[in-house]
Amino acid sequence: MGVPPDEVRGRVALRFGERSLTYGALAGAAGALAARIRGAGRVAVWATPELETAVAVTGALLAGVAAVPLNPKSGEKELAHIVGDSAPDLILVAPGAELPSVLADLARLDVDASAASAASATGAAPAAEVSDADPALVVYTSGTTGPPKGAVLPRRALATTLDALADAWQWTADDVLVHGLPLFHVHGLVLGILGPLRRGGSVRHLGRFDTEGVARELNGGATMLFGVPTMYHRIAEALPGDPELAKALAGARLLVSGSAALPVHDHERIAASTGRRVIERYGMTETLMNTSVRADGEARAGTVGVPLPGVGLRLVEEDGTEVAGYDGETVGEIQVRGPNLFTEYLNRPDATAAAFTADGWFRTGDMAVREPDGYVRIVGRKATDLIKSGGYKIGAGEIENALLEHPGVREAAVTGEPDADLGERIVAWIVPADPQCPPAAAELADHVAWRLAPHKRPRVVRYLDALPRNDMGKIMKRALVADA
Repeated sequence: MGVPPDEVRGRVALRFGERSLTYGALAGAAGALAARIRGAGRVAVWATPELETAVAVTGALLAGVAAVPLNPKSGEKELAHIVGDSAPDLILVAPGAELPSVLADLARLDVDASAASAASATGAAPAAEVSDADPALVVYTSGTTGPPKGAVLPRRALATTLDALADAWQWTADDVLVHGLPLFHVHGLVLGILGPLRRGGSVRHLGRFDTEGVARELNGGATMLFGVPTMYHRIAEALPGDPELAKALAGARLLVSGSAALPVHDHERIAASTGRRVIERYGMTETLMNTSVRADGEARAGTVGVPLPGVGLRLVEEDGTEVAGYDGETVGEIQVRGPNLFTEYLNRPDATAAAFTADGWFRTGDMAVREPDGYVRIVGRKATDLIKSGGYKIGAGEIENALLEHPGVREAAVTGEPDADLGERIVAWIVPADPQCPPAAAELADHVAWRLAPHKRPRVVRYLDALPRNDMGKIMKRALVADA
């Protein structure tokens, strides 16, 4: 982003609650910040849901400096690891923000969202000379198998992903995006903030997600909504008693869900109430976006669409052989390659090497099948969602969807545990709709057997008050297994 053209300068680029910045004001504030941080190695960003976070990341991009978004809800141990590993020169924060003591030794720079840059005012673009291979962001993974790893995302990955999504979603400068996602993750930050800016459109961030905010903004001229399954579940629950919300979703151009699979039950409830279908896309920190249902394609519940332009995708068996046919049944691990990929895990050459095959494909660890027309349907994670029972390879995701179609089930997760006879037995973790009268285990097993197949029925059912989830709404299955 350099100096915006005159016809764009007055257009609102960012709005957070009552505060907003036009493209001209954003260029000024980000340009002023870029002039102050140019030449730094890396900068941390205290990624609160505020204008200053967007200005900080935009300024870092203009300066050619890699930004390390920090989750303000992270514990001190995790923050200490991330800061120690990434070694930022300073931390960018909103004025008045209180930082935890573990960050006290970092040089602090308050971001002024109202600052004007002399370079911007005179028309000289403040952007640094950079290569598309230079790092733009270092985003830390969730750390489910150890301390979080810093995925180094080059500028090329951001640009190619956003341009591929513009093609798939027919995304233009006329679009106004609504979301309430956190800004320390690629979904909320790259897609939700940098995406609209690259198109020349607008983003309205809710600060904190709620259905009232969604209805207000979509009924007030916004065209797109980004969310995670937890958000769409809340929308589906609210729709029957909220005609304004139903009207808002019905009028949206595009409803997009990501970061985890959206249960088919919620897909159908939203479609029934609004006449609009949510589309899903598939990506991860290391790859940004790999596939999506296209705006001009079929919004098929339970699938994440087809590979985006420029993305190579294949499914492989456990022995590394490629799954040849698109039969909708054969499960394989998703491997991808393309310009959307990260370059390395920071300071972890061993982990980087292990993440790629000898011929350069990234091992995602996600298991999927492909339909005859190329649509990808993810069935779960290789480590936690692929269950080998009685000689079958079973994806946890389809059993979860079947369980969620039972009226007595509010939430469901499925895992496997060792079984002397079957190898692994299927375990269902259920949050009942009525805690005083949960559906019987045999009833749920029969329901799954009837919906899917007898060998996919849960052998064990465990009841919970709530499922453990992370900040993005993903179910933390390792916590379930550890507590079993």
